[in-house]
Amino acid sequence: MSEQARRRAPRPGTGKAPRPHRRPKKDPVRILAFEVLRAVDERDAYANLVLPPMLKKAREQEGPEKFDGRDAALATELVYGTLRRQGTYDAIISACVDRPLREVDPPVLDVLSLGAHQLLGTRIPSHAAVSATVELARVVLGDGRAKFVNAVLRKIAQDDFETWVERVAPPYDEDAEEHLAVVHSHPRWVVSALWDALGGGRAGIETLLEADNERPEVTLVARPGRTTTEELAAAAETEPGRWSPYALRLSEGGEPGAIEAVRDGRAGVQDEGSQLVAIALANAPLDGPDTRWLDGCAGPGGKAALLAALAAERGAALLASEKQPHRARLVERALAGNPGPYQVIAADGTRPPWGEGVFDRVLMDVPCSGLGALRRRPEARWRRRPSDLDGFAPLQRGLLTEALRAVRVGGVVGYATCSPHLAETRVVVDDVLKKVGGAELIDARPLLPGVPELGDGPDVQLWPHVHGTDAMYLALIRRTA
Repeated sequence: MSEQARRRAPRPGTGKAPRPHRRPKKDPVRILAFEVLRAVDERDAYANLVLPPMLKKAREQEGPEKFDGRDAALATELVYGTLRRQGTYDAIISACVDRPLREVDPPVLDVLSLGAHQLLGTRIPSHAAVSATVELARVVLGDGRAKFVNAVLRKIAQDDFETWVERVAPPYDEDAEEHLAVVHSHPRWVVSALWDALGGGRAGIETLLEADNERPEVTLVARPGRTTTEELAAAAETEPGRWSPYALRLSEGGEPGAIEAVRDGRAGVQDEGSQLVAIALANAPLDGPDTRWLDGCAGPGGKAALLAALAAERGAALLASEKQPHRARLVERALAGNPGPYQVIAADGTRPPWGEGVFDRVLMDVPCSGLGALRRRPEARWRRRPSDLDGFAPLQRGLLTEALRAVRVGGVVGYATCSPHLAETRVVVDDVLKKVGGAELIDARPLLPGVPELGDGPDVQLWPHVHGTDAMYLALIRRTA
């Protein structure tokens, strides 16, 4: 069970709320936001998977509960804002209640968190934030617990966010990591890991943690040979991507699903960092034939679709392999209509059905902690544990080892993760290279032309606060013997 789930686990013996004296006013926006938070807590769901279908259903309803664009925007802000600042809000709520947070019923804590975000993280007037949240409590919790919510929120409303943070966070000089953890709403161990990956310095880590709490842009990819950035730009309000020639940034409020090229798979939603990983592997220099490519961890299919399109331009074929059958079906959907040859299979990359030395290019975007995508999945920061890295380590090493066996001499392997944690990036690469032999790192930086601040190489670490991308890591390895 996750830390978030344990903290909010229901206590035995909780009585039913008393019957309300009047019918509370239902607020569809806040009720929807509350239901998403409950799904995140109770089922370990991800908000980015739960929220869109709920918003779609709300838009399709008839009558007063039908959502418009402003309603959807507010619900989205309430959900993601609350999840991103959960750690800070927990510390503030804890200072306003007379019991440990683990003794506060999980649904009550979700309502309090929604209220805290409206009070401290939005421009909603304090009286309106308190009133609307108390009404929500009356609907979903009952009158008795609504009174508790009202009392706590009135305490929170007495000060602004900066004043509260100064009160509940330890001074930086006394405990720097805990200070940053509370102020920027990250678990302490994540702060420590990101700080190590950055290489020290207060300014850098604070800017990174702030970037993790910002709403990420929606980036589109125009899959080569199937559509162009010009076509996408004509279909929606966009801005050019920063680094990828196939990227466009969708203007705020834009709906990817409203674009025909996205609906039919000629384009997709894909972070620019992920695009750069696929492009760099595709453009890495190699000697000899260049006709057989492999994506060894292809699900859910974004990088595979771009690789397949790039391969088709050169007359190469892509084999996309994914261990989980349901994710392999997502890959098939992403690649459907690719202009060149491809195949999708369900296979374990650590026990592959293919032979040794049969591919010219191999991508292994391995399962990882996902610490590089906390902007998109803010709840993940509360679910992960340092011990999770021990579980990923053998898998990551096994997948990279098999990738190096699968590539021919002179071919190139791209090892990628959506995590900057050193235990998932350089440590894995160094360990496998020492063990396998007959392989060498090649400099990935020239293959990301125009992208600044790529470090000393030869591998590459992208950062949200520097590049505006997820924190993707890439090492390119050439097989030499």
